Amino acid sequence: MVLKKYIAYIALFLLFLLPAIGFSADNQEQEPFNINKLVDEHINDSHDFHVMDFNHHAYAIPLPVILWTDNGLVMFMSNAFEHDNEGKVVVERGGQKFVRYHEDIYYANAENTVSLDEKGQVTNARPLNFSITKNVFSMLLASALLLCLFISVARSYKKNDKAPKGLAAFLEPLVLFVRDDIAIPNIGEKHYARYMPYLLTVFFLIWVGNLFGLIPFFPFAGTMTNNILFTGMLAIFTLLLTVFSGNKHYWRHIFAPPGVPVWILPIMIPIEVLSIFTKPFALMIRLFANMTAGHIIILSLISLIFIFGTVAISPVSVLFTLFMSTLELLVAALQAYVFTLLSALFIGDAVQEEHS
Repeated sequence: MVLKKYIAYIALFLLFLLPAIGFSADNQEQEPFNINKLVDEHINDSHDFHVMDFNHHAYAIPLPVILWTDNGLVMFMSNAFEHDNEGKVVVERGGQKFVRYHEDIYYANAENTVSLDEKGQVTNARPLNFSITKNVFSMLLASALLLCLFISVARSYKKNDKAPKGLAAFLEPLVLFVRDDIAIPNIGEKHYARYMPYLLTVFFLIWVGNLFGLIPFFPFAGTMTNNILFTGMLAIFTLLLTVFSGNKHYWRHIFAPPGVPVWILPIMIPIEVLSIFTKPFALMIRLFANMTAGHIIILSLISLIFIFGTVAISPVSVLFTLFMSTLELLVAALQAYVFTLLSALFIGDAVQEEHS
């Protein structure tokens, strides 16, 4: 019942909102609609949370900009750039000048802008950027939420020795699912316990992060899993756990595959070594590509109203957008499950005992 009400609210919201947007697009003179620009602005990371545009003016919630420069640490809020993203607004801090170009921050050149080479690449020097961007903010928010949830559940277990209630009753089946259906079958009963903290962290962090990306307003809207750096770091953690957990049997299989003729070993060993890195690489690309593709499809469906420039297309756009949004709820959990499952599988290969 709750899910049906949620879907109904989304449908009503889109049915009333999108036709109004389409109507305004028909009657206002503005620059031609650029779907590539729209997708890039929503998919890429940014230094603020864009709220809306009104009278050709962007309204956004700024985030802290933290730079390590030639003169040390420099901090200011991103609204100092006045929402400029083309390197035209100069911010002077600590005796240095900075410009923002396509969400990257550079030192300003002599003309107080950015210099581009013949390929359109910026040639300005860049400070080290440790800013709290939209995706970083979403990651910190998801981490804080998970800490609050599980600390609360842990305290309830200490006070209650009976059947779990409330939040604990909701989370316990999920924890048992990760343990009984992912960790134990793939790692084994002997070794699974020491990897459960990592597997649970990955599962819930990816799931909650995916759900945040489906909520289109502050303080959510940032989808950290469609950032390849985030998925890459998770894949590196899985790689490190696999490599450092590998037993003699695992490494013997890499450098001396059983039953392989000696003359084939020079071919097999590089392939086996390469497989150590291709597995986490596939993890990184799979999560990043699936989450990014879902958002691109939803944005493309909404953009049909502006591409055709008519209100008549809005019912079709709304229905398909509603379907994809509902499907993304399933994908959000599915991708968390797949990443956790494959991580457990790779770790299990590294710790399994040699069979006689």
